[in-house]
Amino acid sequence: MAGVSTKEIKTRIRSMESTRQITKAMEMVAASKLRRAQAQIQNSRPYFEILSDTIRDIVSSNRDFTSPYLQERPVKKLLYIVIAGDRGLAGGYNSNILKLVQSQIQGKDAVVLPIGKKAVDYFRSHKVPVWTDTYAEAADMDIGDCFSVAKQLSRGFLNGEFDEIHVAYTNFVSVLSQVPATEKLLPLTAEDTKSTGVSSETIYEPDSETVFAAIVPEYLGGIVYGALCESRASEAAARRTAMDSATKNADEMIADLSLKFNRARQAAITQEITEIVAGS
Repeated sequence: MAGVSTKEIKTRIRSMESTRQITKAMEMVAASKLRRAQAQIQNSRPYFEILSDTIRDIVSSNRDFTSPYLQERPVKKLLYIVIAGDRGLAGGYNSNILKLVQSQIQGKDAVVLPIGKKAVDYFRSHKVPVWTDTYAEAADMDIGDCFSVAKQLSRGFLNGEFDEIHVAYTNFVSVLSQVPATEKLLPLTAEDTKSTGVSSETIYEPDSETVFAAIVPEYLGGIVYGALCESRASEAAARRTAMDSATKNADEMIADLSLKFNRARQAAITQEITEIVAGS
């Protein structure tokens, strides 16, 4: 930083201190959101597990059971629910999930249902058909919206609008690890309805097929909500990590600038002393 005055260095130090305050505040906000998101994941699991057990019980206890939700058919049209964030500054959180979906739908007749501003902007810029942008604000989406989406998609699947429905989200492994993943929602596969091995004597009214048809949209809504909670936790963790790294980088730059400021000031003092001595 030769030739730079102490005033300019001091201005840069103040600028970096302001940046550090911002990144530190964002890190604390992300940590708070992460705790809430982890609590949502834990609270949503019991409901989802009960629905899963009920679906398995109905299928395993009825040998002649049939449902359009279980029927495989030639895949002509795909739909992907893609959950991303509304803002950046979260490392590779948004880009990783969007690139994964782009690679899977490449060359296929697919339409997407984006959740989050980043997903909406990405697929519009890449000319991918968007089924609806009603849920462009991921932060505003709640559990009621998830069940509304599930019911609409269930009707679309039954009407033949889509042959397969997938959800793409970021799986929260730990604060330091978030893995983008996709999961097929419809049609339900044998693994989804695999029996737990425990015989059930539950009687369903009016009949098991009617109950099954009624709870599948609820089951799908539970999966979408669970994926949304996982993605929110992943986004908060990714942003916390990114802001922590930015804060550390700011600290290093402030220390480096402070050292250069002291050197420049000392050089100026030495030069003044030299000039005074030479003048005398």
